[in-house]
Amino acid sequence: MTKWVFALLAVPALAIVNVAAGAADPLPYEIIGDGIPAPLSSNAGDPARGRELIVARDSANCVLCHAVPDAAIRFAGDVGPSLAGVGQRLTVSQLRLRVVDELRLNPATVMPSYFKVAGLTQVAAPYAGKPILSAREVEDIVAWLATLQ
Repeated sequence: MTKWVFALLAVPALAIVNVAAGAADPLPYEIIGDGIPAPLSSNAGDPARGRELIVARDSANCVLCHAVPDAAIRFAGDVGPSLAGVGQRLTVSQLRLRVVDELRLNPATVMPSYFKVAGLTQVAAPYAGKPILSAREVEDIVAWLATLQ
């Protein structure tokens, strides 16, 4: 499966529309290369709301696994990579795909697919058939991550 991921990254013009048998994702999105170039929402992401979602200990709960470059956050995880400088390392398109469906890039990840619904098998009952985050929340998180230069 790792070869497939590298093959996908090696062909940046490859376009994949996220359509699967059974459950459909809440909104269609197009994956091109290693990102989702088009926003999921017609509303621009709000970095302040994105920060709130990142540090909240509820639906997104990013600080459970990721260190966040913010002195106000006293406890954060180290299972995933630090988010410091992520906006410099990744484009907005790449950030969006990682929040929507990190499994596409890393099949061994423990990071949940926050927006993808189709094809998932190990989903907590409250989230079965629905995304963890709304399209607008994804865009808010992406907007904040993009500020982390």
